[in-house]
Amino acid sequence: MIQGHATAKGTKQFAESSPADTSNYKEFADLTLSNVGMGTYLGEPNSATDQAVKQAVYESVRAGINVFDTAINYRSQKAERALGAALAKMIQDEGISREGIFLSTKNGYVTSDADTHQDFWEYINEQYVKGGAIQQGDISSGYHCMSISFLEDQLNRSMKNLGVDCIDLMYLHNAVEGQYQDLSQEALLEKIAKVIRWFESQRKARRIQYYGLATWECFRVPPEDPQHLSLEWALEVATKAAGDSHGLRFVQLPYNMYLDQALRESTQNVGDQKVPFLQAAQLLNIGVFTSVPFMQGRLLGPGIVPKFTTGPSSVRSLQFIRSTPGVLAPLVGHKSSSHVSENLAVMKIPPMSPDVFSDTLHKLLNES
Repeated sequence: MIQGHATAKGTKQFAESSPADTSNYKEFADLTLSNVGMGTYLGEPNSATDQAVKQAVYESVRAGINVFDTAINYRSQKAERALGAALAKMIQDEGISREGIFLSTKNGYVTSDADTHQDFWEYINEQYVKGGAIQQGDISSGYHCMSISFLEDQLNRSMKNLGVDCIDLMYLHNAVEGQYQDLSQEALLEKIAKVIRWFESQRKARRIQYYGLATWECFRVPPEDPQHLSLEWALEVATKAAGDSHGLRFVQLPYNMYLDQALRESTQNVGDQKVPFLQAAQLLNIGVFTSVPFMQGRLLGPGIVPKFTTGPSSVRSLQFIRSTPGVLAPLVGHKSSSHVSENLAVMKIPPMSPDVFSDTLHKLLNES
């Protein structure tokens, strides 16, 4: 079990010793974080994918990336295990410090274990129902569960899978998207509030550093949409639970050059202002990690990403996202050696300045 968590000193030392361009780190929540992170979503639940993920982690760390994202349901728990094994090996063999690595995972979706080779429902019944983690009616039609007993079970498993005694960031995974069809809005919000209060108890127990909301639709749709969630409301719940020192500091949502609602659509109310989500996050001091930078490869075809700067389409896509005001880092999933090498080239160049990004955005919008 690896002891400790990401710290101000450790992440700063990581950045200072990194071969990456010095401008490719951002300070948030007293941490120094790379402005590109590695995700672990896609891939078959097999040993070949495990090895590819481990190799991609090694290469990413060596290129200067210290932000890593996973979830217990990714590849039926094998994504967490591969990431944890890779980090453990680098800590042991290469002297990488746990304090320099920011590690996030997610819980909420009901998942089996690919290493057991059991039928899905057989595993759920044996592991969760018989043990009391899940009661009748706890699982939504979207295979989602927010009972505290289940989330506690999942946190224990995630810590074991990752081989750590503290997780830097634990997300509640797609809470609205996974539950809204089965619950009234009032019941859904109460469940989320209960989870926020439980997260605060886990911070006090030093099992997690921070928590957040990993989402798909809820922050990108307008208030009248049944999937909408107010960021301001969630922060009010966290503040009521733990005061200004609460741990709700991060959000994850889709954002790229085509899924641009977080930048351009005014879906959030902050005080008497109606603003796009990324602006709301800045006003409310929330760090934003973004998913699907390439829309699972669909943006990487020839002629799809505009040539507003040099480099392959993957680098141009990452450059645009990480340069967007309000974004801490896009999370890029890569495994094959050629893709890893191509994507990591972005760490050798600085992000666009705010003025250059604004000019670039204006030109792209006028050309579209």
